[in-house]
Amino acid sequence: MKTRDYTGLLAELAEAYAQYAPKSGAVNEKAIKCQVDGGSHALRLTQPFPTRVAAAKGAWLRDEDGHEILDFWQGHLANILGHNPEVVTSVLAQALESGLGLQTGFTDRLQAETAEILCRLTGAERARFTTSGTLATMYAILLSRAFTGRDLVIKVGGGWHGAHPWALKGVGFHPEAGRAFQQVETEGLPSTLTDEVIVTRYNDPDRLRDDFGQYGDRIACFIVEPFIGAGGFMPATREYLQTARQLTHEYGAMLILDEVISGFRFRAGDAGTLFGVQPDLAAFGKIMGGGMPVAALAGRADVMALAGRAGGGRVKFSGGTYAAHPASLLAAKTLMTHLAANESKVYPRLAQLGEMARQTMSSALIDEGIYVRFTGNGSEVLSGSSMFMAHFPYEPHAPLDKPDDFFNPSVCDVTLSHQVLDLALLLEDVFMLDSHGAVSTAHTEADIDSLGNACRRAARRIKGYS
Repeated sequence: MKTRDYTGLLAELAEAYAQYAPKSGAVNEKAIKCQVDGGSHALRLTQPFPTRVAAAKGAWLRDEDGHEILDFWQGHLANILGHNPEVVTSVLAQALESGLGLQTGFTDRLQAETAEILCRLTGAERARFTTSGTLATMYAILLSRAFTGRDLVIKVGGGWHGAHPWALKGVGFHPEAGRAFQQVETEGLPSTLTDEVIVTRYNDPDRLRDDFGQYGDRIACFIVEPFIGAGGFMPATREYLQTARQLTHEYGAMLILDEVISGFRFRAGDAGTLFGVQPDLAAFGKIMGGGMPVAALAGRADVMALAGRAGGGRVKFSGGTYAAHPASLLAAKTLMTHLAANESKVYPRLAQLGEMARQTMSSALIDEGIYVRFTGNGSEVLSGSSMFMAHFPYEPHAPLDKPDDFFNPSVCDVTLSHQVLDLALLLEDVFMLDSHGAVSTAHTEADIDSLGNACRRAARRIKGYS
């Protein structure tokens, strides 16, 4: 296996960052005394310590040390209009001033209005709101198992559907003993449950046919992303999603599209429509919330009915204290309405900036002697994309067409993409996470030029070690 030793470089970058951001470091020292590892979301607890944000607006952050940082993480890829867009914040401010926004514990007109918009834009018959994508996908699987009376769940290797029992298998790549994406990612789950999760391969319709042929009428559902996120930022092929729809129909299983990332990213609505695929259930989150915590499960009325009175409440999709929170739904209603009204302007602009970002970063790194390949492109179905993820294959012509390639340390330099580049760019006042991110409508051509210059300077730090 090819490896590069970044021990010295990482130590050098960590020391430079400690000097660069002493106030963030001080906050971290305080945080680790009362929080696990100093925070509440493991992915964001970067080494040697995370950036502590004091303010955010548009494309930019300001940290505790006063640095202005060009941000491509954008709220965990949720902020398609940039941080704190006025189209949303002005409505929230007015609502809070007038006495609407904080928790009431009652239903209101806003829930019906927001659900109607979501259903209209996605083709769903019914929707129910919750507070996270994790819960939305979990409820989708519960409903599918109850509706079909079956146990098996098929998911994609590298696919992340949140931290719940049926989603915590086949997420990370484990090269040891050839396990690849077949490993359970956490202790504490019974094997009787994880044995019911079958891990298939993304964009491999033949493998999917084989899986359905093998497990047949034991399959409750197939859950898949139209644009895979954690698995490498790749769009599904039209053939793959249409094969999934055909097979689930044929075998009487449910098709669940996890649209937490793809929903409202490529159009004002779901991405499944662009593939000519209507799922039985679809999970939404991130962008639809307008910067507030909201998610939804939407789909067929007869399946969703199992959570309601007509279905005898067989599935306890009962929400939670903050499900359909007034401020969150107001933000979602505002943001979805804005995207629908401005679809012809927003999405071509995002696609243009996304392509510019991928090309600019690629040219900057390659010109400085670091070979890189980017995913996140659009496809024949998704005509343009605002997203990007950098991969560093050891061989320039190595095939990179599935999650197994991106995260295999014998194929790609995963230390460079998951540790080194992020920290080197942060020292240049640019933020991305695990070498991936997205542009927003708040980014400009000048910001993309700044990104390219930052990549060049970062590459000069790195190339002596690569």
